[in-house]
Amino acid sequence: MTALKKYQRLESPGLWRDGPQSQRREVVVAFREATLVLSDPRTELALSHWSLPAIERINPGTLPALYAPGPDAEELLELDDPDMIAALETIRSAVRRRTPRPGRLRGTLLIGTTLAILGIGAYFVPDALIRHTAAVLPPATRAQIGEAALADIARLTGAPCGTPLGDRALTLLSERLFGGAGIRFAVLREGLPQAAVLPGNLVLLGLPMLTGATLPEAPAGFALAETLRAESEDPMQPILRHAGLAATVRLLTTGTLPATALEGYGEVFLNTPRPPPPEEALLARFEGAAVSSAAYGFALDPTGESTLTLIEADPYRGGSPRALLNAEDWNSLKAICGG
Repeated sequence: MTALKKYQRLESPGLWRDGPQSQRREVVVAFREATLVLSDPRTELALSHWSLPAIERINPGTLPALYAPGPDAEELLELDDPDMIAALETIRSAVRRRTPRPGRLRGTLLIGTTLAILGIGAYFVPDALIRHTAAVLPPATRAQIGEAALADIARLTGAPCGTPLGDRALTLLSERLFGGAGIRFAVLREGLPQAAVLPGNLVLLGLPMLTGATLPEAPAGFALAETLRAESEDPMQPILRHAGLAATVRLLTTGTLPATALEGYGEVFLNTPRPPPPEEALLARFEGAAVSSAAYGFALDPTGESTLTLIEADPYRGGSPRALLNAEDWNSLKAICGG
């Protein structure tokens, strides 16, 4: 140890006692290899040997300095020589740096574990909070947030289309598909190629999907698929993820979102892919609504190759047993944007 070699010839006087009841006596304190030797100044006989790594300072920062050969030792050494004190402190510091300390390891592991827990919490807690918040919102609040999201989406798509006859057709289609479930439809002129759902039972239909369809079963199929998806993937959750954790906490505690929470959500919403839900569950939904699924399958893929199950396993291969809309209402729906 470099620090030890530097002080190997250093000596100083000191006062030593070998037990609590003993009288102090003068000694010569000298460094030796890995030890501190306390000797009788008259006879030069060694009275005690202290291991350098074990030496402890009893009164840090106070003079005269008091040292012991270990934590439970009864011996005590009193020093007032500044060079010897400085040397002992230097050696002790060097020894501490080289000595493994399990406490430090435990502290490091504790800190690391704590940070890991916090990191996991930072990842999982917000999502759990979002799911909880979405689940406990009352219907009126969900409808209000759905309308706010639609307002931001309308920046890109234009306001939802509406005509008296077209609105009537949308109402009739909702009643035919969902009965009294309170599902509302809105038609967007551009930006939405097929369909999507917002909180508050609001189903958005893209005009291109309407005008490209030959039968109302096609938009009806998209509406059934998206409402089925919304049952397993709450459309409120992506809105809250966009709004952020602070806004979600505010919504949970006050019942309102900040005015700017949904700014920019329209881009996220329109660019989110919406693959069809599982075909088995979707076919069951078609059967329950008494709607043929073939038109929807061809609307997804005009060749029918990727939607063969929806076409061949159509629960009503001869067509829907009850009409969704009559010809006049269907034409009014397709012309709802004035086209």
